[in-house]
Amino acid sequence: MNKTEFTLRGEYIELDKLLKATGLAESGGRARVMITEGQVQVDGQPESRKTAKIRAGQRVQLAGELILVLAADA
Repeated sequence: MNKTEFTLRGEYIELDKLLKATGLAESGGRARVMITEGQVQVDGQPESRKTAKIRAGQRVQLAGELILVLAADA
């Protein structure tokens, strides 16, 4: 499984935007389709909310890729 670290700029990022920002989805529309199809897990649980707020410490998984979400530098 490939791991990617993503550092937040604020308090959270919406799930569809995170997938696009990390390059796991080529567009926001594609990200929303993948989420709707049940391909995405957050902290080991399926996530179907396209705009779920992803915060520091959470793990997002999609197709053998793991995104570790880190806090913004203070």
